[in-house]
Amino acid sequence: MASAVLKVAGLSACSRLTLLRTLSTTAALRQGIPGSLWKLGRLNHIAIAVPDMEKATALYRDVLGATVSEKVPLPEHGVYTVFVELGNTKLELLHPLGEKSPIAGFLQKNKSGGMHHICIEVDNINSAIADLKAKNIRTLSAEPRIGAHGKPVMFLHPKDCDGVLVELEEA
Repeated sequence: MASAVLKVAGLSACSRLTLLRTLSTTAALRQGIPGSLWKLGRLNHIAIAVPDMEKATALYRDVLGATVSEKVPLPEHGVYTVFVELGNTKLELLHPLGEKSPIAGFLQKNKSGGMHHICIEVDNINSAIADLKAKNIRTLSAEPRIGAHGKPVMFLHPKDCDGVLVELEEA
């Protein structure tokens, strides 16, 4: 195990976390100690910031033939959302709502829009957050908030996750 630890020095915090969870779960099973109190689940959605919600919705609905939801305002998150249904996951189209929208800042830097975050389900968000914080993964808020699906969500700092903004959502 010492040689495995030496080889991970160049990995990001999220990559090290994945390896550490694998090693610690395996060691726990060998020792008869319960493993992690939470499990990572499936990819729930990929979020895309769009400068023109109507144009983006029309692309997925009218050109690509996907089923899309109505535009829903989420003032507590500062966004409008439209979900695009795919066979195995969803796309979440995001557009700014209000002056303090995090998407407005993203679109100022990325005029054409682009991928904003990925959302992965977890079976126990509070256990996941406690475990990740103990492993020095920063969160963007102190407590989970209710997300677009009416479930608790938490965002992980992109600097701790290989430059990717990761949203965890309780399944």
